[in-house]
Amino acid sequence: MDKLLITGGRALSGDVRISGAKNAALPLLVAPLLADGIVHIGNVPHLQDVTTILQVLGCMGVTVTMHDNNQVEIDARTLTSAVAPYELVRTMRASILVLGPLLARYGEATVSLPGGCAIGSRPVDQHLKALEKLGAEIRVENGNVHGKVNGRLKGAHLVFDMVTVGGTENILMAATLAEGTTIIENAAREPEIVNLANILIAMGADIEGAGSDRIVVRGVASTMLFQTELKPDRIFAQVPSPVVASVPQRRTLLSLMPSC
Repeated sequence: MDKLLITGGRALSGDVRISGAKNAALPLLVAPLLADGIVHIGNVPHLQDVTTILQVLGCMGVTVTMHDNNQVEIDARTLTSAVAPYELVRTMRASILVLGPLLARYGEATVSLPGGCAIGSRPVDQHLKALEKLGAEIRVENGNVHGKVNGRLKGAHLVFDMVTVGGTENILMAATLAEGTTIIENAAREPEIVNLANILIAMGADIEGAGSDRIVVRGVASTMLFQTELKPDRIFAQVPSPVVASVPQRRTLLSLMPSC
């Protein structure tokens, strides 16, 4: 087909369902690692990256249940391993987002470097430097990041060398359960950062400044279960969406069976 012929002059009407934003979905699907209970997330888009991050969680023993109407239920209390498998992580760089929550909640984590890449080639090193300042012991060996914390992470004053959305998200989640106050300077300001911060606040976190280049996180001892719905993808439409949504009463349950 060489061209599209469009005849205008007719009023448009109707409803269009806007899929949840992928860039907001990935950190939000990881945030349940911090929660002491079942997390319900609505409007989750059907995308390969979403499937991959859910498989990463499933391979670590997290209970992941997919409902109808794009609902996902996550229970991290069943976690049996703090190791994110290379065969899955290598396919998606955003899998590094599990590192901060695992260190904060469970005190240890092993996450393969995405694609086996050198840490300096993409800004994954910003994640690692910041986690070290929070008190984590980080070793990089054979393409894997090994992290360990004696006790809890400790709040610190962090300044990113470069603006990093993933790094800001990782540290936001890690700092939520850290002891003391964390100040993040040169933080990313994207709407996805604001969305994640709002979700963490709904879980019980104490966060100020999301959406600016300076974010203050006052650590809490624990977070609770929550229910939320992903905002529509801003590339498609700007539509207000509540942070908290109700859990559907009529559901078709499908447990995610990861290929680990």
